[in-house]
Amino acid sequence: MRGSKTYAETKELQKTYLDGLKRYHDRGITILIDGEECPESDWGRIFELGEDGGFYMGDYVGADQGCLKEIRFDKVYLESPSGKRECSGPSRIRKRK
Repeated sequence: MRGSKTYAETKELQKTYLDGLKRYHDRGITILIDGEECPESDWGRIFELGEDGGFYMGDYVGADQGCLKEIRFDKVYLESPSGKRECSGPSRIRKRK
């Protein structure tokens, strides 16, 4: 069993994900990154890991009757500003303003 993916495999998975976001966008679903609609050319930044430990987490927001309204990506952090690890799982991930 392989422990990690090659660069090419990772890029292909990212492209597949972005293609899916484009399909949602083409159907009228709003895609927000850090609270703003961005051009499609900026969507790749959701895969970036920040030097400050931040990464993007997706939130799929529904409307009435179970329909998807928007997809939001906000930067979240696993560590406090002091660098001390505060949590180990997604249940304690918090946004930094």
